Amino acid sequence: MIAITRYRVPEEDSESFAAELGAILEALAAAPGYLSGRVGRTVDDPTLWAMVTEWAGAGHYRRGIGAYEVRMRLIPLSAGAIDEPGAYEIVASR
Repeated sequence: MIAITRYRVPEEDSESFAAELGAILEALAAAPGYLSGRVGRTVDDPTLWAMVTEWAGAGHYRRGIGAYEVRMRLIPLSAGAIDEPGAYEIVASR
């Protein structure tokens, strides 16, 4: 499964935001079932960011983001998160 969380971030906070998401990816990488992760922002709107992670299953994802270190880092960023579904099952791959 993949998880996509999008954020609105003021341009002046970009550097610290990117560093914090990088630290979150490091923490998630230690979780069982974590396969990969990326952070990016749109080319057309530098205030729109996304964190995309891939997991062996939904249970792994839920336990990974529920880990204490991850929650303590994610909670402060949640104010900028766009409220939308973010967990996707993979239905096709190549």
